[in-house]
Amino acid sequence: MVVFKKSIDWLTFRTIEPGLAQAQFRELQRQIPLLYALLSMNALAVAYTHYGTAPQWMAVWIPAVLVTVSVVRLVKWVRSPAATVGEEEAVRLLKRTTILGSVIALAYISWSLHLSQYGDEHQQTHVAIFIAITVIGCIFCLMHLPQAALAVTAIVTLPYLAFYVSPDDAVYTAIGFNILLVTLVMIRVLLNSFDGFAMLIRTQVHTEKLNREITKLAHTDMLTGLPNRRLFFSEADRSIERCRTDGRELALGVIDLDRFKAANDTFGHVVGDELLEAVGERLRDIFADHGLVARLGGDEFAFVIEGDEAKAMALAGHVCQVLSEPFQLEDITVSIGASCGVATTRDISGTSRELYDGADYALYKTKSERRGFATLYSPEHEKRIRSERAVEAALQVADLDGEMEVHLQPIASIDGQTIVFVEALARWTSPELGRVAPDVFILLAERAGIMHRLTLTLLGKALACLERLPTGVMLSFNLSAHDITCHETVVAIMALVRRSGVHPSRLVMELTETAVVRDFEAAEASMRLLRSLGIKIALDDFGTGQSSLSYLRRLPIDKVKIDSSFVAGADDAEGRELLSAVIAFCKSMRMQCIAEGVEDATQLHFLQSIDCDFYQGYLLARPMPIDELVAWVEDKAQPDERLARA
Repeated sequence: MVVFKKSIDWLTFRTIEPGLAQAQFRELQRQIPLLYALLSMNALAVAYTHYGTAPQWMAVWIPAVLVTVSVVRLVKWVRSPAATVGEEEAVRLLKRTTILGSVIALAYISWSLHLSQYGDEHQQTHVAIFIAITVIGCIFCLMHLPQAALAVTAIVTLPYLAFYVSPDDAVYTAIGFNILLVTLVMIRVLLNSFDGFAMLIRTQVHTEKLNREITKLAHTDMLTGLPNRRLFFSEADRSIERCRTDGRELALGVIDLDRFKAANDTFGHVVGDELLEAVGERLRDIFADHGLVARLGGDEFAFVIEGDEAKAMALAGHVCQVLSEPFQLEDITVSIGASCGVATTRDISGTSRELYDGADYALYKTKSERRGFATLYSPEHEKRIRSERAVEAALQVADLDGEMEVHLQPIASIDGQTIVFVEALARWTSPELGRVAPDVFILLAERAGIMHRLTLTLLGKALACLERLPTGVMLSFNLSAHDITCHETVVAIMALVRRSGVHPSRLVMELTETAVVRDFEAAEASMRLLRSLGIKIALDDFGTGQSSLSYLRRLPIDKVKIDSSFVAGADDAEGRELLSAVIAFCKSMRMQCIAEGVEDATQLHFLQSIDCDFYQGYLLARPMPIDELVAWVEDKAQPDERLARA
């Protein structure tokens, strides 16, 4: 019963495998026209030999109808669009072919058996040969549709045997049995061939499935399940081309997570990976009906949507808002955030890479000015990019030793009577560009990979300046994020200090909170290495970065520089309370305080009243070259009426 049921399922197309029906249809499209051509020519040949012997309707009109039907089906198969036939449609056409083939075979066998009643033995033998050739032709041409081949063979062979096999005619009986045996052998060959064909198609389908899976893996970020960088830029280029052809706008956005590194360092990489997975899930929900979102690497994501800047900015703002909501990861609640940069094809006419560069620049502006929000790239940004590229190009070929110089700004005790430190500030005058601001070229030096060389050049000049100042004056030197997290740079700094002959206790290295948080472990190791030589550590721009109290307690910090924004706020009661709290906090951690940006006597008086240790600003002095500073220090040795009045 099981075998019988399987046979019925096979004959009724119930067990057809994916891809097999389409492959059968493609093969039949090449072979069935040959079958109809064979039937038509053989039918015409039989009709011709019986013309004048059989009645006209039997020798002319019936074969004319049969040949016409065969030619129509031949043309139909030749013109059938196999490439556009789907799986279900292919199954439907195969079923129809089996039914129509059976009907046509029945018509041909009925006509030929009736025709064999007329004519002599030669004509009757011709009919028998016609029927045998029909069976053989059907088996060969319908090899890739065995259901139809078996049906046609049965419809033709069984009536043939019943008609010709007779005890009274041994010759036709022998011919009938010979044809039966040949037919059975050919059916066995047919089934074996079809099994091989089906196995080949099954292998191809499996290979195509594996190729699709491999392709998907090659274009998918394994952690989040989102498209990866390669697929993102490929799809973005196609979308850009399509939108430009249709006259529509497209926007590309870059998303960078805020405070992710701090969370990753605090809770570990396992939680960090879970956090990225959760971020990917939220982004997938946001962009489900809007466009493509991908993970480019690390904590950087990107999206492409079709639409104008208003739609893109609204969506980018929504992303920042959704990612700022806390993430619940088992027993841990983590709050991060996101900043976004957006560029549109209205402002940038290049490829996806150029759109990405614009969006990335807008993201940089967001991170530095409006963290947690989205910024749209504008033509003004293009001017800045061109300017920065010119600066970077000039920096790459600059004679650092000849073009860089150090200006020094004094830092005094809070009573203004003693100069305790001088802060070394970099100045660059390019032969092509003229004077370039430090906040521009320092950043670009990091990007260009020459920060190590620039730092050592500036420190060497600063140490040379220190030799011309009184021994009680210390040098404060700024280290970038690249410097403090690069072990080779720190070792080179220590070697340079030893060679200079300056005692390490006269040096203070300034670091920003942002630089420390970028790679806390590396920064802490570098700070302790510098401290081991006797160099002091100061935390610059305190209060404006991302460090937590737990970080500050772990770091070997000697001094804290209070950001000028706190000093400027001392003009009102609330600002004074905040400044007092900041200094009290630093005192509680046994760290000396240096107030930056002191510009008037009122600010200085207030700092004196809350027991700040040192101050720096235009009220005391502006940055100046070493020659001017030496003269200024000598003047300071005389009574300073201005500070006395202050």
